[in-house]
Amino acid sequence: MCQARGDAPGFRVPRSLAPFREETVMYDHRKLGRELDLFDTDPLIGSGLPYWLPDGAAVRLALEEYVRDVERRAGYRHVYSPVLGKRELYEISGHWAHYHEDMFPPMDLGGEQVVLRPSLCPHHALMFRARGHSYRELPLRLAELGGMHRAELSGVLGGLTRVRAIQLNDAHIFCAPGQAVDEARAALDLIAAAYRAMDIRPVRYRLSLPGPGGKYVADPGLWERASALLEEVLKEAGLPYEAEEGEAAFYGPKIDVQIADHAGRESTLSTVQIDFYQPERFDLHYTGPDGGRHRPVMVHRSIVGSVERAVAHLIEVHGGAFPAWLAPRQVVVLPVSEAEIPAAEALAGRCRELGLRADVSAQGSLSARIRAAHLTPYQAVVGSREAADGSVSLRLRGSRSLPPMPVGEALGKIAALAGTRRPELWEE
Repeated sequence: MCQARGDAPGFRVPRSLAPFREETVMYDHRKLGRELDLFDTDPLIGSGLPYWLPDGAAVRLALEEYVRDVERRAGYRHVYSPVLGKRELYEISGHWAHYHEDMFPPMDLGGEQVVLRPSLCPHHALMFRARGHSYRELPLRLAELGGMHRAELSGVLGGLTRVRAIQLNDAHIFCAPGQAVDEARAALDLIAAAYRAMDIRPVRYRLSLPGPGGKYVADPGLWERASALLEEVLKEAGLPYEAEEGEAAFYGPKIDVQIADHAGRESTLSTVQIDFYQPERFDLHYTGPDGGRHRPVMVHRSIVGSVERAVAHLIEVHGGAFPAWLAPRQVVVLPVSEAEIPAAEALAGRCRELGLRADVSAQGSLSARIRAAHLTPYQAVVGSREAADGSVSLRLRGSRSLPPMPVGEALGKIAALAGTRRPELWEE
């Protein structure tokens, strides 16, 4: 165990970053995800290639919108890049030499070999290389929610956690060497904020270092520089961590934020890496204040990792009772009788105008409909009195009931809370 120093000024380890408490309940996302109609698979599509049903797509879209929003606020610029690249690209990046067993075989197209990409970083390196850059432009932060593919063996595929087509929340920061620690530290802060919003907790932080064998780039100086900077980042953040050999990327060490599934099996959700290797391989440079050519550092970071693994973990931690901003259905409107259905439909329409995901449940007894909607954050009950005076009686998930209030006031509070992306359901 490597113990970091005390909290750096202005940084506190939040509750959401404490280890899992013993009483935390975990669910199997593969079972629950299908029961809740979030995702499924089909043999004709193939193993490790799940498809997203409407409710699961709503969760995924909410998470993607959150990530893009916080990245924009943090100064990232979003890009798009193709999921294919020439084999030569991955030979330059080092993926072909060190990682080709996990890549899909090349396809012959017009006399050229192209490959489904296993990573986004080579594409972003080419974007940086395509234009000249001054030191005044740095750090340049490029972000993408992009697809990549891994040739996972059939025996390890399962649910959303081990898939062959991955949607990755990825970003690469091109910066001067003296900016790398601050950029990596800022990435850890973004990860901490995202975990608070999702109401999840890592089990530990890991400094992933190279191990024996030929899996890693043979450049001891590179590893020492990058490892020392990442240790500095962790210590400045006041985060306890464990250093482990054999878990690094082939091109450099990384900080891994570890989570655990329902069976206690660990996996990596978020990462931060400092990379001296790719800038050298792609001959990246910027013009310094002295007018000379200087090599940038590449900071790789992912706030929520792959969307698939993040949603799988959210299902397992919350059991389908997602934080309100992530819930596939945020408001269910419950007319007490058939006479209130028009008022209920109008209320649901007002919800949707405010950007809330809402629908009306009118079939069956009221008690049965309340039970069926127990995972929905807000149940809006509309009886004859509410329909007449434009009010609504809210039930919060967990069976807490609120006094009747004007529809505008109730929906305004719900929309405001959902907009702040906090896990709380109500504020007095």
